[in-house]
Amino acid sequence: MNNGKFMVRKAAVLGAGVMGAQIAAHLVNASVETMLFELSAEQGDPIATVAKAVENLKKQDPAPLSVPGKATSILPANYAQHLELLKNCDIVIEAIAERMDWKSELYKKIAPHLAEHAIFASNTSGLSINELAMAFPENLRRRFCGIHFFNPPRYMHLAELIACAESDTVMLDDLEAFLVTYLGKGVIRAKDTPNFIANRIGVFSMLATMHHAREFGLRFDVVDALTGPLIGRPKSATFRTADVVGLDILAHVINTMRETLPDDPWHQYYVVPAWLQVLIDSGALGQKTRRGVYQKVGKEIHVLDLARNEYVFSQGKADDGIKELLKRKNPAEKLAELRANPHPQAQFLWAIFRDVFHYCAVHLEAIADNARDLDLAMRWGFGWNQGPFELWQGAGWSRIRGWINEDIASGKSMGEAPLPEWVKQAGQGSNGGENGDITWGVHTTQGSYAPSSNTYRPRSALPVYRRQLFPDRLLDEQEQYGTTIFETGAVRMWHTGAGCGAEGIVDDGIAILSFKSKMHTIGSDVLDGVQKAIEEAERNWRALVIWQTEPPFSAGANLQKATERMKSTEPPSALEVLAKKLRKTAQSAVLKAARSLNLADTLMAGKLAEVEAMVAQFQQTSQSLRYSMVPTVAAVDGLALGGGCEFVMHCDRAVTTLESYIGLVEAGVGLLPAGGGCKELALRASQGAKDGDPFPLLRNYFQSVATAQLAKSAEEARELGYLRGADQVVMNRFELLYVAKAQARALAEVGYRPPLKARNIPVAGSTGIATIKGLLVNMREGGFISEHDYLIGTKIAHVMCGGELTPGSVVDEDWFLELERAAFIELLATEKTQARVEHTLKTGKPLRN
Repeated sequence: MNNGKFMVRKAAVLGAGVMGAQIAAHLVNASVETMLFELSAEQGDPIATVAKAVENLKKQDPAPLSVPGKATSILPANYAQHLELLKNCDIVIEAIAERMDWKSELYKKIAPHLAEHAIFASNTSGLSINELAMAFPENLRRRFCGIHFFNPPRYMHLAELIACAESDTVMLDDLEAFLVTYLGKGVIRAKDTPNFIANRIGVFSMLATMHHAREFGLRFDVVDALTGPLIGRPKSATFRTADVVGLDILAHVINTMRETLPDDPWHQYYVVPAWLQVLIDSGALGQKTRRGVYQKVGKEIHVLDLARNEYVFSQGKADDGIKELLKRKNPAEKLAELRANPHPQAQFLWAIFRDVFHYCAVHLEAIADNARDLDLAMRWGFGWNQGPFELWQGAGWSRIRGWINEDIASGKSMGEAPLPEWVKQAGQGSNGGENGDITWGVHTTQGSYAPSSNTYRPRSALPVYRRQLFPDRLLDEQEQYGTTIFETGAVRMWHTGAGCGAEGIVDDGIAILSFKSKMHTIGSDVLDGVQKAIEEAERNWRALVIWQTEPPFSAGANLQKATERMKSTEPPSALEVLAKKLRKTAQSAVLKAARSLNLADTLMAGKLAEVEAMVAQFQQTSQSLRYSMVPTVAAVDGLALGGGCEFVMHCDRAVTTLESYIGLVEAGVGLLPAGGGCKELALRASQGAKDGDPFPLLRNYFQSVATAQLAKSAEEARELGYLRGADQVVMNRFELLYVAKAQARALAEVGYRPPLKARNIPVAGSTGIATIKGLLVNMREGGFISEHDYLIGTKIAHVMCGGELTPGSVVDEDWFLELERAAFIELLATEKTQARVEHTLKTGKPLRN
């Protein structure tokens, strides 16, 4: 941190295994040069083992690196030759195998080489930090702690921070600030207990699920159908998660709990199931060995059937009645019906909820400071939509407590330990609500319950959290998004302080615009709202930030709004109904493009003139963002597709989270960008041209657009030309608005003036078009693209090269915008583009015709 106390110029990671290499990758994602250590290779180049690990980072999916080029900042090293270089490192993270003896031996070896100011941390997933600290000289223990990253480190938000008895408090605070801002983590301070917080609860949840699956006779794939998104957990659910983690790793964690928690009331359940041990002994370790609970046979997924002791085709699903029950929004009704329903699947679900609630209540004081830390650990580390205490409290604290007590008394619960006394105290009182006690429990507006002090603990007061204007909120933490300036059905313009209207300038004078449409798609009503916001900002505010209260930034243009008033009174077509259904489940970028365009009813009605009018309106809005008299900043998190990407490109500055997926993807459904995207890339190619020739850059931009390439990180978006050099990347999504406002403020402070309109843009012209056509012809003749792909490519080339002009001719921005509109409508009018859109909406897959 650049606060005079702790600055990280260089880091080292010890251990080039799966986690060590990926931690190193995320450090270089954050622009921290990192040394990656491993044992010397037995033969040949001593650093060959590390070099291979770094090379493998480029091939993994999901990618640990934001862009492959970041790998050059990982410096291979070995313990025999390079320990002396540790003196140059500000932080050293150990990530070798989970063996206490191996770690202790390594610590003794590297301790003499550490800089006095350096922080040394173990990435252990559950070994005792205090016991590990004993391997260090006493004077170094103040700089030692545990940092438990979750796999994969780039994508999982949680990092558990565990102190040893001698850890320096200031060091821990500085380290937390570094992890939060520079690595983008949600930091939870865990107590030094086996497996800490998230793994302790998460692994028990898996054990409870396995226990009750056997009790109720449910096959593994049925359990996964029940314990995934239907109950607010990841698609990998239970047994697919075990395969991804590694069955051997899961067994190790279970055995660690058994060995280190002999007095735990649930100790008898800390046993690796016999079927799991058989799989491990046979080498079936899950995803990494291509066989575990599941295996892929050809294109089919098969699952282990314990009753038959063989793999069978996976077709397990939740009962239709149970699925309907789980769709209920009211958690009190949902859990009550699960408990009362005699269906085995309902009883199974109630049992795993009850036992996790019970376990968390008994162990909260031992493993975490407060209930918020436990709930956030499960959300950030295991991907649960709600933490256990949130769900319990939302369903009625006292009612659930009573049911747990009944099940303990009747022997239905896995554990016999009574609920702690504080559970009763937390449920006392009534607010007169529907359930009498629904707002009573561990989370209140004052804070979250901490059993050790019998108080409700507010959030951390560390300065780094001032950067999170709207942190990840919990149940009963009401989110108030500032003061409204104006609001329509499509957008809301607001500010975080008193603002600078008639009352005079107060606060920072930065106005914020948020969309209200589904997936933040952009229809004519949103365009009207953006135009109105720009006008309001120019009158009364210093700058305008576009930021959404939840991701994505925008899934793109929504043309349905342009045609709603033109639609007949006939019932919606089957295509429209299906499209609406698919919008809830589509995953591919191409489908998102089709969904965001929402063209089905437009095509059915044939109202192309209405579409052209909206395209013109879109272009005007993009240009208004570019030439506003106040600075405009796009604050991007998640998807920014099509028209959303075009808005980003036209703002004065973009501030994006690393996990922003940006692209002009219209070609995937047979169209081209027409909200100024092609124009903007042509302009950027002109501005970046060497020797006055824009074509080399333009050719790369053409490839991105013609292949509907979606950037898999903000850094890749920069490489593809969607982001500029001055655009900023933020590692923590909860700091996005803070940084975006700071950028807007900085632009305003220097006496902002909009850029001069580009009136002399040199074009690649006919020669550029011919060159690209030549490439397309070769691809068509080779069978790589279809005739319609060729047409789409030539239209994109025609627009981006400025039309059939003499190379070097100069045009203005309006010229490109006219070409965009014309080409978009020409493609939209073709039967094959219409077929692509319809097919994509029907099937969720692209059509090559």
